Amino acid sequence: MGEHPSDHSRRDGGAQGTHQRVEAVGGGGLGQRHRAQLSEAFGLDASTLRRQTAAALRAGLVEHILDPEGGVARKFRITEEGERRLDEEREGNVRTLAMVLEGWSDEDIAGFADYLERFNTSIERLAGKPWPRP
Repeated sequence: MGEHPSDHSRRDGGAQGTHQRVEAVGGGGLGQRHRAQLSEAFGLDASTLRRQTAAALRAGLVEHILDPEGGVARKFRITEEGERRLDEEREGNVRTLAMVLEGWSDEDIAGFADYLERFNTSIERLAGKPWPRP
């Protein structure tokens, strides 16, 4: 029996989520972020983010880099392996979503997407953290 597309992310725990977060705020050269910036952007406390970034570093999904602006704190950047794994995860998510939505009309899918966007925007508004975050 084949592996469920989400099994991979369950195995990686915090590492998977953290490297997705680093990528979400820009990933490569322009998206490099300090741990404090990631904490603020995603509403995670420092200890949680410290554990998750450590796991992502150990897994080779993100790397530490020196701050190109000369700051003391190091920044995180997604690695090539992290990019590859994100691509795999996204492809699995798309395949799963296609299976879930099989038989839905284009109109139903568009309506669902509109409601989902509205729902997410409302959550972000209530949390006071609209997307995109700095």
